[in-house]
Amino acid sequence: MTTTFTAAYRGGSGPPLVLLHGFTDTWRTWELVLPRLERHHDVLAPTLPGHAGGPALPAEVTGRLLPDAVEAAMDAAGLATAHIAGNSLGGYVALQLAARGRARSVVAFAPAGGWTPGEDWARRMLDGFADLQAQARAAAPHAAAITGTPEGRRRATRSIVVDPVHMPAELIAHQMLGVTRCDVAPMVECALREGYRLDAEAIGCPVRIVWGTRDALLPWPAAAVRYRTGLLPAADWVELDDVGHCPQLDAPLEAAELILGFTGAGG
Repeated sequence: MTTTFTAAYRGGSGPPLVLLHGFTDTWRTWELVLPRLERHHDVLAPTLPGHAGGPALPAEVTGRLLPDAVEAAMDAAGLATAHIAGNSLGGYVALQLAARGRARSVVAFAPAGGWTPGEDWARRMLDGFADLQAQARAAAPHAAAITGTPEGRRRATRSIVVDPVHMPAELIAHQMLGVTRCDVAPMVECALREGYRLDAEAIGCPVRIVWGTRDALLPWPAAAVRYRTGLLPAADWVELDDVGHCPQLDAPLEAAELILGFTGAGG
């Protein structure tokens, strides 16, 4: 099975909105919410460096790489600032950009880096991406068959959603193949070496944090404790019952409204 990976998506009209995907994913993770968001926003959804369709990683990977790359994409698109929404790693990058003054608002779905530094489960989670990629590479030749049944789709998406009912089989297959083309090792090494640094005091825009109570990758509330009690206690916190790690895929209508309700474009 083949699929096309592209560097970015842009569409819609209105105030600018940048969408940032999670680790091993692509911009297409936002596909189910795009129709709603594009009615109100000029949407830019780049693929992050080291991910399928995105720019190649440099020889040295640092914690500045991803926010630098998104800033460059915003500059190229003529966006000095924008509303920014991100999921997982993309949520963390959205917060980094807010600290740089590039965000008008941030909606972060289960942003990475919210756990207490040194947590054993977090190291195991990061180390586990190598196994995830190995499994994806073994499954890739069978992606069409796997995504051709309800049980196959459920098993392929169990780490990111509670129920893949909203996800087309082709999108699931795209994500499976995207994992195989992500430069996992150097990015995990960077995360383990540098941690998740955030100058929260420099964030001057409104921030909304959204977490699914059945997040299988970054469990609620353990994965959010640093943001809740230290860095971002004044953020608008939203819990989604029975939703997994990617609300934009698990509950797309609600996810879109949580973004629009915060950017002021809903209604």
